Amino acid sequence: MAIFTETFLPSTDGVVTRLLATLPELGRLGHDVLVLAPDGGPAEYAGIRVEGFPGKPFFLYPDKRVIWPRVRALDLLREFQPDLIHTVNPVVFGLGAILASRRINVPLVASYHTHFPHFAEVYGYRWMTGPIWAYMRFLHNRAVLNLCTSESARQDLVRHGFRRVRVWDHGVDLERFRPKPRNAEMRRRLSGGAPERTVLLYVGRLAPEKQIERLLPLVHGNPEVTLAFVGDGPCRPRLERLFADTPTAFVGYLQGEDLISAYTSADAFVFPSTMETLGLVLLEAMACGLPVIAARSEPTLYLVGEDAGLLYDADDPASLEAAVHRLRDEQGLRSRLADGSRRASARRGWEAPTRQLLGYYREALRYAAAGMDARQLVSGDTGAGGF
Repeated sequence: MAIFTETFLPSTDGVVTRLLATLPELGRLGHDVLVLAPDGGPAEYAGIRVEGFPGKPFFLYPDKRVIWPRVRALDLLREFQPDLIHTVNPVVFGLGAILASRRINVPLVASYHTHFPHFAEVYGYRWMTGPIWAYMRFLHNRAVLNLCTSESARQDLVRHGFRRVRVWDHGVDLERFRPKPRNAEMRRRLSGGAPERTVLLYVGRLAPEKQIERLLPLVHGNPEVTLAFVGDGPCRPRLERLFADTPTAFVGYLQGEDLISAYTSADAFVFPSTMETLGLVLLEAMACGLPVIAARSEPTLYLVGEDAGLLYDADDPASLEAAVHRLRDEQGLRSRLADGSRRASARRGWEAPTRQLLGYYREALRYAAAGMDARQLVSGDTGAGGF
């Protein structure tokens, strides 16, 4: 299979995390993969060839780049001769995957990971929500199958006219993300030098759609709690101003053992966003035995059961504060939630989701073998027989 992705190393986000976990599994299971991605990353990952393409910075995310379809991609595909093309989170580069599937006549699978229409509202472009849904629907309905990351996302896509939608289950690297003893130096770093405080950890991009400003009431005039933000992004300067004079630490990006040490050295993981299609960082925190305090949404209801964390009303700051106070004051609660987090994540390694993905690839190939070729799909003729 050839995989088109709009984002890859050295970028870090949920899409990259899923790819970095899936690619080695595909290789281990004996499949040949070619990755077409933004340049600037490795030429090979886990023994899999990666071909980079130049792009221009996206004005809302300067560290993300827009890649226009290139003829070189078609040349690479003709040389590689894939059985199937998978376009991951198609926006612009994904157009090339659609066109290529038509030119070389192989089935196309698309996966939806980011609620771009919802982001338009956050960034002040509410009038663009309808056109963005229409554009995303146009892209995805050219695929034989569409994959998404949760049942709630699937229902949302179906409501907006997406066809042939399946859920591609989530996973977490259980060998890397695991409980460990607290690291005293990391805890001092997260707490701003006050490790005796309750340390609440956030991991992810510092961006408008993450709704991080909702956490301000936790530390405004409350010296007993420290917020630690691990990550970076376009909102960091604004957030640093907003959280000035509060017990808040902006740590920046952490990777590898440093990231795991951050998870295992905090008291709880806070997740304020209600715009995620899933939230892989929740699984990472839970696998490390870290209790979760998350805004109630369909994905968090799906991932965080009563035994793994506390859910609060995103529109009620008092609800968030009550959850934090409960975690601090209720005897034995943190330990019970930590045990529940580990149990909830223990069955969510990456092998099963990768085998599920291969099953979807085979389903797409069966459709193609039954006579529904890529040209018909791109032209919009979905025919009969389940299409």
